[in-house]
Amino acid sequence: MSASIPARPAPQALSPEDQRARAQIDDALIERLVRGFYDKVRADDLIGPVFAERISDWEPHLQKMFAFWSSVALGTGRYEGNPMGAHLPLPVERAHFDRWLALFEETAHAVCPPEVAEYFIARAWRIAASFEMGIHARRGEIVPTRQRPWTPGQSR
Repeated sequence: MSASIPARPAPQALSPEDQRARAQIDDALIERLVRGFYDKVRADDLIGPVFAERISDWEPHLQKMFAFWSSVALGTGRYEGNPMGAHLPLPVERAHFDRWLALFEETAHAVCPPEVAEYFIARAWRIAASFEMGIHARRGEIVPTRQRPWTPGQSR
């Protein structure tokens, strides 16, 4: 008898810190974070052109990103799409991911309470690591796994 594999892994239990952060997140906060972040992206000399070549009408993209971050942050399942597939053909390198993360962190700290910013940032780092590895693997390249240099609760 073979065991069936679920289509999605079972959700992991959230830490008490993550539970407190998650309780403060709503759609309005996600929208402020996403809009603020993409305002910075569009103005950025390094990653702005990568987006500008692919997105002419920003509002549909932003709506998709609201759903994505709602799914990531709150487990709503609102996002329907293939984010890895969308990112695989992009002409990006480590520096692009560094900038993406820096802009995301800057925006999260500007619009979110500290524990909520950390909640979003931790997830952004995992997403960036996954996308970066996937993109480079598709090219036949091996890159070191991206890890945050510091997280709250650790000494610097």
